[in-house]
Amino acid sequence: MSPGKQASQSEAAAPMAAGARLESMRRRVRLSRVAVWTVIAAGPIALGVAVASTPTKVQAATPAKPAAVRTAAAAADPAGYAQLFVSAWLRSSADDATSAQARLAQSMAPDVDLPDPAAGAQATPQSVTAVRSAQRASGAWSVTVAAQYADGRLRYYAVPVAADEAGASFTVTGAPGVVAGPGPAEVPTSSYGVTVPEGDLSSAVGEFLAAYLSGAGEVDRYLAPGVQLTAVSPAPYAAVSVEQVLAVEEAAAAEQVPADGTAVRVLARVEARDESGRWPLAYELTLTARSGRWDVAALQSGTARDGGVR
Repeated sequence: MSPGKQASQSEAAAPMAAGARLESMRRRVRLSRVAVWTVIAAGPIALGVAVASTPTKVQAATPAKPAAVRTAAAAADPAGYAQLFVSAWLRSSADDATSAQARLAQSMAPDVDLPDPAAGAQATPQSVTAVRSAQRASGAWSVTVAAQYADGRLRYYAVPVAADEAGASFTVTGAPGVVAGPGPAEVPTSSYGVTVPEGDLSSAVGEFLAAYLSGAGEVDRYLAPGVQLTAVSPAPYAAVSVEQVLAVEEAAAAEQVPADGTAVRVLARVEARDESGRWPLAYELTLTARSGRWDVAALQSGTARDGGVR
């Protein structure tokens, strides 16, 4: 065969080969479409199998941070419920089971009998206060309630109370029992061991507390920069005087105001006076030195903000 004829045949074969490859690609596309529609028509199960057969990249999920779960025990303390029951129970009588106090006591403790006070007895307490509660078991509590009478008597009652799991419902499960009151706790050694003599620090404390409690001057002038504190209003006392100032730090007892920024913690014992008498009070404060004077930086019990201790 001549070279020219061979070249002609090769040129003709090239388009044919290209057409065959194009047709093959079209056939694969048609087959893929048919396969997809077949899977869809077959239903979700087949579609899931088809998807599962496709290799995918799976990333391990980051374990979720466990959410904080509040237990019912903290919210289930029935101290207030026991206090209300003892108050109603002591003010009720078996001879008048239809009175408001008797009906309240019976609704809170269906299985508890009402007391039967003697005729003319002055047994009504002036105040009733829950002083201690202890959880004995799941849902079972014992609450100690103090009843104070006008003649100075003080009686403590132990009240058994049941609480549901949610801490939303309570029932007194038995009659209260008279018990001994809580004993005095051991008082820890005070950290205020430095006696502060009369001087700049004690004067600053006295002037501040006079303004705070009696309205003698503006409170702001005694406060450190950035500290906000509102005086007691209306002023409860006519006069306030410092009886003693104790401190934690030795710097509080120095004759001269120390370097700026020096902080000391003090306990001030004061005597406040009003038309009804004299009242011993105590306040814990923090003071800082600034420009040769002492500023109040915190009041342990009060409404100090922006650096002051609430």
